[in-house]
Parts: sequence; C-alpha cells; structure tokens
Amino acid sequence: MLLIVILMLSVAVGGAIFAFSGGDRVSTKRVTAIAKPEARVKAVDGGAKRKNVQNLLKEIESKNAEKQKKINMRQRLLLAGLPNVSVRNYYIFCGVMGVVTAVLCLITGQSIIVLALASLSVAIGMPRWVLSFMRKRREKAFTEEFANAIDVIVRSVKSGLPTNEAMRIVAREVPNPVGSEFNTLCEGLRLGVTLEQGVKKMYESMPTPEVAFFGIVMTIQQKSGGNLSEALGNLSVVLRDRKRLIGKIKAMSSEAKASAGIIGALPPAVAFLVYLTTPDYIMMLFNERMGNIMLVGCAFWMSLGIMVMRKMINFQS
Repeated sequence: MLLIVILMLSVAVGGAIFAFSGGDRVSTKRVTAIAKPEARVKAVDGGAKRKNVQNLLKEIESKNAEKQKKINMRQRLLLAGLPNVSVRNYYIFCGVMGVVTAVLCLITGQSIIVLALASLSVAIGMPRWVLSFMRKRREKAFTEEFANAIDVIVRSVKSGLPTNEAMRIVAREVPNPVGSEFNTLCEGLRLGVTLEQGVKKMYESMPTPEVAFFGIVMTIQQKSGGNLSEALGNLSVVLRDRKRLIGKIKAMSSEAKASAGIIGALPPAVAFLVYLTTPDYIMMLFNERMGNIMLVGCAFWMSLGIMVMRKMINFQS
C-alpha cells in the first residue's frame, strides 16, 4: 500500500513538473502555429478586399472622366431632357434662327459685321446656352429629390423587399426626373441588363456626383457583398450633408455674387442713362472710329473682369 502511494505521488509530482515546466511553451507553440496562419489569411483577405475596392473605385472614376470628355450633341440633348428631339431637327432649328436673325439685321440696316456676329450668336451660342441651362435645371431638380429616393430604397429593403422592387417603388412614387431615371433603370434590369450596366447608363443620362456615389455603392455591394440598407443609409446621410454644405456655401457667397452683379451691370446702366439724358454726348462712341475702339476695349476689359469675379465666387460642389 505504501509503495502504491509513493508511486502515485511520484507520477503526480512528475506530471506537475512537466506541466509547469514545458506545458506553457508547448501550448504557446501550438496556439501560435494554429493562429498565425489563420490571422495571416484574414489579413491577406482583408488587404485583398480593400485593394479590390480601391481598384474598382479607380476604374469607375477613370471611366466616368472619359465619358465626361466625350459628349456629342445627342448626349447634350439627352442631358437637357430632350430625348425626343433629334440632332437633325436641332441643327435645322439653329439654321432657321440664324437666317431669321440675318433677315432682321438686313431689314434694320445693320452692317455686315453686326449681321455676321448676331447670326452666329443666335444660331450657335444661344441654343447651346439654352441646352446648358436646361441641363443644370434638370440636374438641380434631380439632386433635390435623390436623397429622398435613397431613403425610400433603404426603408423598402429593411422591410424585406428586394432591391429591384424597391427601385420600382421609387420609379412610381418619386417625381421626375428621379422617377424617370429609376424607371429607365428598372426597365433595363427587367430586360436583362445587369445592375452595374444599369447604373452606368443612369450616370450617362444624369452625370452628377450623387449618381456616381450611388453607382459606386451599388457596384461594390454587388461584387463584395455587405449590408445594402446600411450602405445606402450612409449614402443618404452623405448626400444630405453635401446638400446642406452647398446651401451654406451659397449663403456665404450671396453677398459677393450681389456685389459682382452690381459692378458688372453698373457701366451699361450708366451708359443707358447718359444716352437718355444727353444722347449727343455718348453717340461719339458709336460714330467716331476712336470711340468704336474704346467700346471694344471696354467690352473686353468688362468681360475679363466679369469672368474673374465669376471664378472667384463660383464654388465647385
């Protein structure tokens, strides 16, 4: 019995010595051997995922920049919200306007230089300005309602609806041009167009930073996965903060814009008042050769000053 007790004590002491002397080191080695590759794989996966996202962002930005550089007349008409107007009809309208202006100049007895400048301005400059004005107005109306459309998609996805059905709700409920753009997107998806291709076409029709953000979020979510409602919710917050910041910029620059408008309109207003009071005094600028040269110089310097002031108060959003 004594021998059994001694043997058991010897085994217990030996096991304790082995456990406390080398057990920690062995266990540490085993944990390190098991954990290190796993951690390395996770790190590699995370780094690869971030790298893929960065490459995707660079690719999207480069493609958007190339598309912005290549804008033909058909795309200008689409951006202005005139898809039913053909390029041929647009150029016919421009030619008719130029001919009408030339005829009016001939009837009023204007010189050849005035006739040529007026005809070119009306036939080429004015239609492009009208298209640019309509495009900006359309983009402004789209931006005003786009954040609300994103919120509708977020609430629909959280309630369990699929993404396509959520976008159809936006197409039905949100006013144009947001509704029409999402309607075009949904029709393309119904015909077999992928989501990535659909958002690219949406950006071509409405090339605003907000649509670019939306396309990036949808493309990354489709390729890498994740919580779509959370990503779109963050996008909605960003868009509203962006809109708020643009409003603050407009409020802070309103005084400078008013001053620039007054300074730019002051010389023509003074010249008109002088013409009303003493027409013989100011008509020397139009009848004399030196007066004509002075008018050309004044127009050049006034245009240069207006462009400089516009550049100073124009903040890119």
